[in-house]
Order: sequence, then structure tokens, then C-alpha cells
Amino acid sequence: QVQPVESGGGLVLPGGSLRLSCAAPGFTSNNCGAHWCRQAAGKPREWVGLMSSGGSPSYSDSAKGRFTISKDSAKDTVYLQMNSLKPEDTAMYLCNTFGRVGCDNWGQGTQVTVSS
Repeated sequence: QVQPVESGGGLVLPGGSLRLSCAAPGFTSNNCGAHWCRQAAGKPREWVGLMSSGGSPSYSDSAKGRFTISKDSAKDTVYLQMNSLKPEDTAMYLCNTFGRVGCDNWGQGTQVTVSS
């Protein structure tokens, strides 16, 4: 089973940046992909973007131009670089690995708070 673990969240000022990590041992050898999603308090879960198993990122409209998804296959880690953060980006950010049997798991999430 590939079990993702997110890290890197925190409190950041509007306009600031954060890089989130999703560490998932076995991610590369199992040819998994990974979604990034977020959930703000009282709101439905929102898809942010994904890294395909082939290494191609895709983004939601709200993430395009500000967020970048990358991966380090040697470290079995997918990153979400977030720039120009806004208060409305405040949410719990979750990583969901997907693909072959054994890939499909959610992490516990990492909280991002954008506030002055």
C-alpha cells in the first residue's frame, strides 16, 4: 500500500509562498499518480491539480498560474509550490495517490492558513 504523508503547511501572509510535500514510499515503483485537493472549513473538497504517473501536471483554473506541481521520483515525493497566496487559499491540503491497486490512498492533510 502506498500511504501519502503531507507536510509543509503553516501560516503565511497574503502574497507569500509555501511548498507542500506529499511523501509516498512506493509511489514511483508502483507507477502512481497524485492529486492535490483542498478543503476549506464548511466547504466541499476542491480539486487543485494532479501529477500523472507519466510526470505531467494538470491544474484547476484557480491554481493555474500560481501553483506548480512537481515530483522527485528518487524521493517518492510530489510537491505543490504555491505562490501569490490569497486568504481564500486557506484550507486543509490533501494528497491522494491513485493508479494501480495499492496506490489509492489519502493522506491526513496539512493546514494552510493565509492571513495577515
